[in-house]
Amino acid sequence: MKNLFLLLLASVLLLALGPVDAKSKRSQTKQLELVQFKYAAAIRWNEFEMAWSHVDPAYRKEHPLSELEKERLKQIQITGYEEKTLEPLDDGSIEQTVEIRLINRNTQTERIVMDTQVWRWDAVAKRWWLMTGLPDFSPKSF
Repeated sequence: MKNLFLLLLASVLLLALGPVDAKSKRSQTKQLELVQFKYAAAIRWNEFEMAWSHVDPAYRKEHPLSELEKERLKQIQITGYEEKTLEPLDDGSIEQTVEIRLINRNTQTERIVMDTQVWRWDAVAKRWWLMTGLPDFSPKSF
């Protein structure tokens, strides 16, 4: 009888915890959609400082934007931003591939950059961070 009670109690606990975990995952998914929307809008409108705020703080500290990079960003105009793929990774992060179209303001030449982004959930901050930095718009990336 005691084993039956313990089995019943464990089943009830598992059922009770299941929806909480599913609700938490739905919340994380909604937050990912929102942060990716805000990041994409910042890139589309050439608001690179705003886009930079979505990059993981540890990455920003290790890879600060140089003055050359900031000046290079001023010389481009984004003309398109299209999400291509979104894949969950084994470690719980999300990989997204984006096609970014841009025009060099000096040459008026359009280029296409494929940007692979990795987004990580930060359980402490309760938010998603971009782990791969801003897209590489340098001429060598074309």
